Formats: sequence, structure tokens, C-alpha cells
Amino acid sequence: MAPMSNEYRQELARSLTLRENILITLSTVTPASSVFIIIPSLIVGLAGGSVAAMVIAAFLAIFVGLCYAELSSRWPISGGEYTWAARLLGKPMGFGVLTLSLMAGILIISVIGSGVGTYLSVVWDGFDSPWTTIIVIVITTVVACFTIKTNAWVTGIFLGLEVLAVLVLVVLGFSDIQRGLDTFVTPQTLGASGGLEPVTWGVLFSLVSVALFAYGGYGTAVFYSEETKNASKTMARAVMVSLLVTVLVELLPVMAVILGADSLESLMASSTPMNDFLVQRGGETVNMLVSIGIAIAVFNAVIAIQIQNARLVFASARDRSWPVGVDRLLGSINPRTKSPIAATVLVGVLAAAAGYLLPFAWLIVATSATVVVIYVAIAFASLRARSASGGRPDHYRMPLWPLPPIIVIAFMAYVLYKILATDPTPLIVAVASILVGVIWYAIFIRPKQGERWTLPEPQADES
Repeated sequence: MAPMSNEYRQELARSLTLRENILITLSTVTPASSVFIIIPSLIVGLAGGSVAAMVIAAFLAIFVGLCYAELSSRWPISGGEYTWAARLLGKPMGFGVLTLSLMAGILIISVIGSGVGTYLSVVWDGFDSPWTTIIVIVITTVVACFTIKTNAWVTGIFLGLEVLAVLVLVVLGFSDIQRGLDTFVTPQTLGASGGLEPVTWGVLFSLVSVALFAYGGYGTAVFYSEETKNASKTMARAVMVSLLVTVLVELLPVMAVILGADSLESLMASSTPMNDFLVQRGGETVNMLVSIGIAIAVFNAVIAIQIQNARLVFASARDRSWPVGVDRLLGSINPRTKSPIAATVLVGVLAAAAGYLLPFAWLIVATSATVVVIYVAIAFASLRARSASGGRPDHYRMPLWPLPPIIVIAFMAYVLYKILATDPTPLIVAVASILVGVIWYAIFIRPKQGERWTLPEPQADES
């Protein structure tokens, strides 16, 4: 754990290239998992209009990405969003974002880890068990303790297999096109009679947030910034390249399946439309092989997200967020691997416990509004950034400022309205998590603010 100074001490190994940062970031996004797990809900609600929703979400994601690009270039700190919120929105709000990020980050590992058993069940039904989730988390915790460079290549290899699985959909869909491109701008749903019925563009816009969530994760590049060479000069590219690749890898297979499906009605009626399409076009063997690929993608995502959250825990301990003994343990770096092993193990233990003890439905509720709330915080921080001091002087500056953060805030306000109108529980959980952090700051941090949460400057990163 670094001592108090004007600048954080370099404790993690600054060994990653831009490409290696992007490999881990894309593994966190896990685009193939989004195609098979998240996007089917768009297809059910919009049919071919799901492509239009994804294109609109991609443009919105660019504005979110620009906010991340500027902030991560100016403050390339492993703690990510909370470090920006603390500096630009006030320390109490920063601690609220920290507790929200910690809660969601640990629970999302349990959520995603459960997907491995689901997709491996095509090989053996016994894999679809809570114990598979526990075993996956234990194994990935061990892998996440390796050096960051080793993990970049481990996740990179798995990412390649993930992309191959998606390419199968692309080839099968585009090789036998059944309908025209106008399908992409014709939102429809399945009527009571089993036929397609048109839906309004208002319904389409209400589902854009689902597509935006499917793209999420490109901003996690900042969590590896203290391990990336020339971070202040490369973070913006890491964020935006990760976003571009994510959009392409998710959008192309959806377009292919929509155009190539024999029947949109059958596709929309299925609980697993992508798998049914694979069986229809490629047969059971192809579906089994691709399902194994998706299980690998989910496994890879759990590794990457554990690495990310371990850096978050490490950064919080380095900022002296917890009792002295806890800070000392969680803020320690293994001298051989140059990774925060204690923080990594804690994340794994908590995620495994959550996966075993908490109902899956509650895990979904607890995490589903987190991204929206954090995007709002990032957008407001971006508005404040140009009038604030500190950070790297040679940082990236987004074009068209302040338009991007204003657009993000406006759209997220609409999403929050829709959440409140349907089921406010996820938002209540997110706000409660922030309030816990604000209260902890007031009770524990503020009375010792001369020695805790001094928020030093990011270290020099030219090496």
C-alpha cells in the first residue's frame, strides 16, 4: 500500500501494451455472451427492429465512450469510476460510487458464472448446477492471480474462441438470406395469433437500453491503466477501440440471424433463438460446439471481471477506505506476480458465496440498474472535468464537449423514468448502495480526512 504523497506509487507492473489492454477489456465485455444471452430479449420484443435498436444504442455508446475516454486519459487510476466521482462530484459521492461498484462487481460475477453450466449442459445435464458456478469462480480466482501479462494472453486466446463462435452465426445467416434489409427498420412483435404485428418506434426506443447494456464493459480499460504503458496517451484508444470491436462483434451476427432465419415467428417464439437457429442451419453438432464456445466465453468473462474488481478493491484499500489492517492486506501486491492477490481472493470468495447463498432472481435485480446510475455519474463528472484541476496534463479531450455528456444524461433520465414506471426495485437497490457508501464516508473517512482519501495524482506512466 502506497504511502501518502502527491502521487500514487507505481506498485502494479506496467507491462501491458495497448493491444493487451484491449484483449482483457473485450473479455470483460464478452460480446458473444451478449449475443446469446442479452440480445434475444430484443429479438423477442422487436424482431428485425432489434438491429435498429442496436444501431441507436451504438451511437449512444459512442457518447458514453467519449466520457470514459477523456476521464480515463486524465486520471488513469485502477479504481475507475469512483476515483473520478470523488475528484469531480465530491468525496461522499465518490465513496457512494465505490460501494455501488463493489456490490455490483461482485454480484455480476455470480450472475455471469452461472452461464457456464447452462451452456455446458448440452454436453451433460449435470453441468447445469449451482456447484458449476462455484467451481468456475474458484478456478477463475486462481487464474486471476497470475501476472497481468499472462492473463492478457489467457483471456486473449479464449476471446479468439469466442469470436469464432460468433462467426459461425454470421456465416450461417449471410449464406442464405431470406428477407430484405427493410426488416431492420420494421419493429414487430409476436401477436396473440402467433403472427407478426407492428409495434411503435416508441417501444423500440424503450428497449435501446437493453442494447446499451449488451455493449457495456468497454470502459473497464481504465482498471488496467496502471499496468498499461503510456496510459494517459493510450486509454482513450483502448476505450474507443474496445467499443468499436464490441459493436461489430455483436451487431453482425444479429443482422445475419434476422436476415437468414427461415421464420421470424419461430425465432421470436423461442426461449433460445440463437441456439435454435444454429440447430436449424448447422445441426445439433454445430450447436453443441458453439454452446461450448459460449461457455468458454462466459468463463473468460469471469476471469476478466475478477481481475477488474480485484483492482477496484486494491485501489480502495490504497486510498485507505477501510480499517488499517484491512487496508494493509487488500492494498498489498505480491512481489512475484505484481498482482493484488489478497484482493483477488476476497472478490472470488464473496462472489462464490453470493452465487451459493443468494437467489439468482435477486442477483439480477441487485445489478440491473447499476450501469445506468454509473453512466449518469460519469456524464456529470465529464461536465465538471474541464473546470477542475489535477490529472495528467497531456490527456485526451473529447470532441463536441459538453454535448456528449448532456446527451448521455438526457437518455439515462429517460431510462430511469422507464425503470421507475415498471419496477423501481433495481433503482432502489442502487441508490441504497450509494447511501451506504455516503454514510460510511461520513462516519469513518471524514473524521480522518487528513490521512484517508487524500486522492493523490496518477503516477507517471511513460515507462
